[in-house]
Amino acid sequence: MKGLIGKKVGMTQVYDEKGVLIPVTVVQAGPCVVTDVKTVERDGYRAFQLGFGERKAKNVSKARAGHLAKAGVTGEKLPSVLREIRMAEGDEAPALGSVLKADVFSADEYLDVIGTIKGRGFQGVVRRYRFGGGRASHGGVWTRRTGSIGCCEWPGNVIKGKRMPGHMGNVPRTIQNLKIVRVMAEDNVLLVKGAVPGANGGILLIRSAIKKQPGAKK
Repeated sequence: MKGLIGKKVGMTQVYDEKGVLIPVTVVQAGPCVVTDVKTVERDGYRAFQLGFGERKAKNVSKARAGHLAKAGVTGEKLPSVLREIRMAEGDEAPALGSVLKADVFSADEYLDVIGTIKGRGFQGVVRRYRFGGGRASHGGVWTRRTGSIGCCEWPGNVIKGKRMPGHMGNVPRTIQNLKIVRVMAEDNVLLVKGAVPGANGGILLIRSAIKKQPGAKK
């Protein structure tokens, strides 16, 4: 299991060796410092923690600064984002304090990318769930309304999980099995085929695809 923290830069398009146009997302992947290594004996599970970005040390809490100091991460600027990546039983953990860059991945590998989708605020069911709404004529007054949400008899209440108006977006989403088209190691940039969650500038967690095994059919 490999992983990095990155930032979504934007989308563009590139051509492959056959001249086929491929839409890609440009992701600044790393550099990330390993700030902690979780073990079964100490924590009950196996994982490694990464730090990404920069924040002035004076703006970092003493608890986080002390945690980073244990990994040898000190200075005027400290990582602003911390994320964990779980490891399986046979995975080898990176060394504490080491720096991981985009070259840990290679072209044609597959990734799972986790990001926070754009927030849309409070929305009705037509936009939130693509409901059809009611009729626009013959006395219809519920063109963009929900419709019936319950029963007058049993069970006599609104069933849990009923799709209704509410907050939309601003939640984490995972896109699986995205292919790496190109690795620009000198700039710590990955070109990933397709779209990833969130707005430009959003923080992404990038890890090896858990469902797409190496050597699988492309």
